[in-house]
Amino acid sequence: MRALLSPDAIHPAIAQTVDTYHSDIVAEVQAAVTAIGVVVVGMKQNPVVKKARKSLEAAGVAFTYLEYGSYTSQWHRRLALKMWSGWATFPMIFVDQTLIGGNTELEALLKSPDASLPSLTRR
Repeated sequence: MRALLSPDAIHPAIAQTVDTYHSDIVAEVQAAVTAIGVVVVGMKQNPVVKKARKSLEAAGVAFTYLEYGSYTSQWHRRLALKMWSGWATFPMIFVDQTLIGGNTELEALLKSPDASLPSLTRR
């Protein structure tokens, strides 16, 4: 498990800023992850995001795609997602309310004969 800074180590003067940094985007992704089996969070112009989406489509897996900006726009908002999830790159792929990683991890799960995540069952 990755190390997390203890809330006790955050000065009270910035605690609210840390807690609320682009909380709208985090809440939107949390709501989607809770309600939908497979969620892909990405950004425009990212070829790895496109590859992940195409892999899911080819496998017949239903998913929801949430897109936030491009390489030059909305990076502050995407940073809040990285801070929240601990995953530093896009796409961020959630299956059955679990962050499975990015495209590399998705490809491995799709190739696995006994994927233990129900929402990755091919339709």
